[in-house]
Amino acid sequence: TIDTQYITPTLKELGLPAMAESGWLTRSLEQPYPYTLNYNGKINNKDVKKAFLSIIDFVENHPEKTELITKLLLAQIKRATQANQITITKLADSEKLNIITVVHCLEAHFNHNYKTFGGSKLPVIALYAIYQRLTQELERYKGCILKDLGSHTASDRTSKTAGDIEIFDKNKKLIEAIEIKQGKPINLQMILNAKDKILKHSPRRYYILSSADILQEDQAKIQSEIESIANNHGCQVIINGIIPTLKYYLRLITSVEKFVEDYSNFVEEDKELQPIHKIEWNNILNTLISQ
Repeated sequence: TIDTQYITPTLKELGLPAMAESGWLTRSLEQPYPYTLNYNGKINNKDVKKAFLSIIDFVENHPEKTELITKLLLAQIKRATQANQITITKLADSEKLNIITVVHCLEAHFNHNYKTFGGSKLPVIALYAIYQRLTQELERYKGCILKDLGSHTASDRTSKTAGDIEIFDKNKKLIEAIEIKQGKPINLQMILNAKDKILKHSPRRYYILSSADILQEDQAKIQSEIESIANNHGCQVIINGIIPTLKYYLRLITSVEKFVEDYSNFVEEDKELQPIHKIEWNNILNTLISQ
């Protein structure tokens, strides 16, 4: 769609607020109803719907105010963009950083009640930051390329990727894919979805990491499907928890401090996170500094 190819990528590149790449916003607005105050189309956010229709109604009744309204909207966009530009605290005293402390900080950041969307990307960013260290330090990943982190709002259909994180060898062949599920139990359907991606992309390993447990009633079927994938397609499917995986990988890297620096930089620069996600990480780091 135009949303996927042009509008959303351009807005994100400019650091401006952007809708999801899936095109749901366009579909919400292309319903066969006139944009009157009684618009029957489905726009789930009632406040947004009211504001959108009220602005259109005002401009139609006061066309001489169109330029003024446009300037006001652009000013609001600029204000929203500036509100999202939050500098993350730098840790001067690295002696306070150890694996246990860092894991506790990450858990607090992931599990805070944000009351807004976007928080599910935090563990993705953390694992991306750790893989950045691993691909630079471990012999196993020598010559490998860590693909740039993509949009977390794009659907699997539009993103055309094997997972949230992808690692390619020097011949540009996918060797590992990592799918991260915050707050979602690992169930059989996730394994079947992974199987479809394995058939399409042929990675050697496929990780499914979740903050929740494996769905108990699916456990036997999940194990059977994992064995079938290994035997028939030569791909090792690994399921594990997000925090246990981070804890294990933190033991493998040479500098926990560098990981925290990388994670902080990714959080600061990410265009899909809300300001509250960045503010909360600052709060966690400031609490650590004051101890």
